[in-house]
This record gives sequence, structure tokens and C-alpha cells, in this order.
Amino acid sequence: MKYPKLLEPLDLGFTTIKNRSIMGSMHTGLEEMEGGFERMAAYFAERAANGIGMIITGGIFPNAESSRGGATMSNDEEAAKHRLVTDAVHAADPDVKICMQILHPGPLAGTKDAVAPSAVRSRIGYYVPTALDAEGIQKQIGDHVRCAVMAQKAGYDGVEIIGSAGYLISTFLVEKTNLRDDEYGGSYENRMRFALEIVEQTRAAVGPNFILIFRIAAMDMLDGGMSWEEIVKLAQRLEQAGVSIISTHFTWHESAVPTIATMVPRAAFTGVTGRLRKHVNVPMITSNRINMPDVAEAVLARGDADLVSMARPLLADSEFMRKTIEGREDEINTCIACNQACLDHTFTGQLTSCLVNPRACHETQLNYLPVATAKKVAVVGAGPAGLAYATTAAQRGHQVTIFEAANEIGGQFNLAKRVPGKEEFYETIRYFNRMIEVNKIDLKLGVKADAQMLKDGEFDQIIISTGITPRVPEIPGIDHPSVVGYIDVIQGKKPVGKRVAVMGAGGIGFDVCELITHSGPSGALDRDVFAAEWGVDFENHPRGGVTGVEPRVAASDREVFLLQRKDSKVGAGLGKTTGWTHRITLSRRGVKMMNAVEYVKIDDAGLHVLIGGQPDLLEVDTIIICAGQEPKRELYDELVAMGLSAELIGGAYEAAELDAKAAIKQASYLAAAA
Repeated sequence: MKYPKLLEPLDLGFTTIKNRSIMGSMHTGLEEMEGGFERMAAYFAERAANGIGMIITGGIFPNAESSRGGATMSNDEEAAKHRLVTDAVHAADPDVKICMQILHPGPLAGTKDAVAPSAVRSRIGYYVPTALDAEGIQKQIGDHVRCAVMAQKAGYDGVEIIGSAGYLISTFLVEKTNLRDDEYGGSYENRMRFALEIVEQTRAAVGPNFILIFRIAAMDMLDGGMSWEEIVKLAQRLEQAGVSIISTHFTWHESAVPTIATMVPRAAFTGVTGRLRKHVNVPMITSNRINMPDVAEAVLARGDADLVSMARPLLADSEFMRKTIEGREDEINTCIACNQACLDHTFTGQLTSCLVNPRACHETQLNYLPVATAKKVAVVGAGPAGLAYATTAAQRGHQVTIFEAANEIGGQFNLAKRVPGKEEFYETIRYFNRMIEVNKIDLKLGVKADAQMLKDGEFDQIIISTGITPRVPEIPGIDHPSVVGYIDVIQGKKPVGKRVAVMGAGGIGFDVCELITHSGPSGALDRDVFAAEWGVDFENHPRGGVTGVEPRVAASDREVFLLQRKDSKVGAGLGKTTGWTHRITLSRRGVKMMNAVEYVKIDDAGLHVLIGGQPDLLEVDTIIICAGQEPKRELYDELVAMGLSAELIGGAYEAAELDAKAAIKQASYLAAAA
């Protein structure tokens, strides 16, 4: 057996988890939408049918003051809705366990009714929470217990109580957010009391044969956060209180350390779980950036955990565990930790999905059914959109030929993979290469298709996915030798000087700045580099893992100006969960981010600009153009002129911003209907 640790059952005494894989908790938005429980049932059941050991749902709120209008579990009527989910999962595989996460956001509730141990506003909170009085504390404990009992009635195999992330329970544990002087504040013994009483009373209410998981902040990434001794003590007391499993979480949402972005090394935090595991006797779950079976197996083999939680990887590929069990790892559609369609959606109130798998959370709407009549299909361009269309159409039974002028597939992903911290894009290209083989697609690399070739091929359907052409702004001197395009820079085809202006502060502008200011190994590939860059001490574990640790960023030997025409904050359009990390990184490297810039001219002296209406000269030797894109539609226009029918997808269809999420989604829906 290739993955003996990952596929080994785990005996909890009263029940068995069939293997060591968990689909971790992720709020999707299905919980609140009309018809959402039916869709959630299909979403979870598909993962259950494909070999996952245990599922933990997105957070469900125990009462109105925690919910911000979200899904609550507090009565029989609400429990009945969840029966759709639990019945569907158990019908898909009776051996799969499903647990409901109980989440009380506390000061992060986003409602004026938010409560907390003390009236301390979170750095990312909307309101100052109301400090709970003694009666209020007992109500919150009781509501957690009732929520667990309702989950048991709803057919769940267990619950996970989240005591991390800056949510209610965790704010009792940390001294800076718990200013109380009663029995629930002051000493650490008192600060633990709220969490322990919830667990003790929940265990008493649900009985011994119900999975009770507590999610602990094993390293909260907060200045002045929990000490290692406090974390160990809490874990040991939770074990005594009756938990079945302890799940380790890393960071509060307000922390300034990334833990889930693609720049984070794989399995970067599992060693913390492994160290804590030595102090308790109950099984432990670890998580974060574990996205392939070999990574999971290595984590378990090292003794870092008993169970491995993978949330986003199960969004990216519902068959993750089936492919693992059958030895088809090269067919896994790997999570690249981009967050663009999952967590960015979650934290902006949109329905969750996945950039590389738009079927995620849309299982009742987007299905790739076998075709009644196979068509002969030509796809021109093997970028993300073309690859998504071609592989989906071929999977359905169409006869597909891909024409790609370059000598490799991937399109813009071949640029992204060169950017330090975005190495995961290699995985997506690997996946599509394998899908081309599996689905017997005729791939013609190094072939620039023309209209006559496509006409002579007598294709039933022609898909144009020819991508984009970088936009060149109309500025006097734009043809100056100091001016280079971002593609040439990323591909290393043009030299870059020591004083650089980057024109355009969208995603590509930030990527270019990351590339030209980076030195040494990528933090995404080296945990020590990552820890140094973000000020994390994994070895000594000071309070929060970060207290007193200064980030050590390798200085750039370039002076770089990142310029934006808009007067909004530079990088405001970047993803909510990752944009701040890019801004911090570049700022620490000395990149000067400037908005409200008007370009006047380029000459031997440099780049002449107006900044806030005032003239200035940036004495730079290289100017990199990242000023947007135009759709590349020449071939499409030729086909139309010849009277042939063709369809535009991806950047060729819409290139206002390079958006692989939109391109893959559009292509997948079109191919599903072809």
C-alpha cells in the first residue's frame, strides 16, 4: 500500500474513522441560501462517496447574537433541515463520519449584538462587542450545548467546537482580549474555564458515543498571544473534560502572518501539532497547506498528527481520496491555495467555489454528462480557459484537438509559476497534461492554427482561446529602450536595471515586483525562509509564536516604484485574504507604492509623471509595462469573415483583467452544455 498511514483506520473506541483523511471545515454560503441544504447535501455526499474518512461542516452558529443572519442550530426545525445533509452523506457511504462545526464568532460576529468576554474590539471587527455578564456567560455555554444536542438529533456523528481564530471562545483564553476580574478572567485557570465548561457540559449532554472535537489555536500568531505552556495545559484539560479529538488551528484572523496563502510552505505548521501531540493521549488533527497525498502521508509518518485535515483540496477535487486510494495521484486537481474563489468569496459574502474546479458547491448545477452525439471540436489555445474547455468536452465524449502555438501548455499559468510563492501553478499544468492523456485529446504543440487550417479540418465546433495581448499605453517615449513588457521580464528575456518603475498595480504588477525584488529561495518552498520573512519562531514558540520576533526580509538590491493611476489604495483590487500579504512583503522590501500617478513622458532621464497633479521625475533605468491587456481576436475575426462559426472564451473573450477564475468557470459551463 502506497499510503499506509493515510489509509489506516482510526479507532476512537466507540466508533472508527475509516482512514486518516478529513475534509476540514469551510463555510460555503450554501448554509444560508434558499435551497442551500439540498445543494450542501450533494456537495458533501460527493466527497463522501469518493473515500474521505470524515467531514466537518462549515461553521453553524449557536444563537442569534452570533449569527449575523447566518445559519443557526438551536431548535428541532433547524435540525430537520440538516437531516438532508447527514442522510445524504451516510447514504453515499455509511462509514463516513460527518461532524458539524459550532462557531460563535464573538467579536467578529459583524452585528451590533456581538458579545465577548470584554468590550475589546477586534482589529478586523465591525463593532465593539458587549462584555458578557455572569448570566450572559451561562447563556452562551448553554447555547453551545443545545447546539450540539440539536446536531446529534440532526444525525451528525459529532461536533467540532471552534476555540480559535479570534472567535468567542479564543477571546476568553487570551489575556489581551479578556480583561475580566471574575472567575472567567485574570489567571489562566480562570480564562480556560469558559472553554472547559462548554466541553464538559456538552459531553454530559450528548453522551459518550458522540465525536466531540475541540479546535485549539496551537499557535495564534498574535503578539502577546497564548504561550506554549498555556496551549499544552489547555489541551490536557480538554482531554480530561471529555473531547474525543483535538484539532489544531494556526492564527487568528486578525494576525499579520499568512497561514493559508500559496506563499506558505506545504505542511508548514504540522510540526507544532506534532509537538503538542506528545502531551496528550487523544488523537490530534493537523491542517494548513496539505494538498497532496504524499504530503499527508509524510505528516502522519513523522508523527505530527493522527488525522490530516484538507478543506480546500477537497474543493479542488472531490475525488481526491478516490484517486489516492487507486494510485492515480497524478490525476488529482491540486489546490493551489490561491483563495480567489473560496476564502475570498467566503469573506466577502459570496458563494464559495474553486478556481480550478468551478463545480465545487455547484454540484446540482454543473455536471459533465456523457454526450448523445460526439462532435469534432477544435480548441485554439492551451491556456487555462482552453484547457478547461478541452478536457471537459473530451471527458463528456467529444473528439477534441488542441492547437497551441507554444511548445507547452499553460498559457499565463506559465508566467505565474515563475513568480516566487506561486510554484503551485506547476501542479495545475501537471493536472491538465495528465487530463489530456486520460481523455485522449489530440494535442498539437508548436502549431499556430490559422483560419484555413480550421476550415479544412471540418470541425463541428471551434473554440477560440487565444488569450491576450498586453496593452501598451499611449505615452510619449513608450518605445524608449528602457521600456520592457512584463512577459519578457517574467520569462527572463529582457534585463532589468537597478532603478525600476512598474506601470500598473494590478495582480501582474505585484507579481513582477515580487519577482524582481526577491532573492534567495522561495518562502513557499522553505519553511525557514518563510518563518524568517514573517517573524515566526517555530522552535522556541514565544507567545503566539511571534512575540518579540522581528521579520527578516532579504533586502532587494533594486529601488522599485509600483505605480497606479487610480487614487485608491495601491493593491485595493487584490484578493481579500491574500492582498495584504503582498502589500506587506513589498513594503518590507522597500518598494515605493504610489497612487494617483499620471504618466507624462519617457526619455533618457527616466519617467516623467504627475503625482497628485505635481510634476516629478523618476530617475529609473527600466520601466516595466503592466498596464492591462487586450483580447487577442484576430483568428476569430478571420473565421467570422470566412463564414465559420466560432466561440470566444477566456482572455480572448474578456481581458479587462487577467482572471483565471472567470476563464475556467466560463469554459467549464460552455463545455458542459456543448
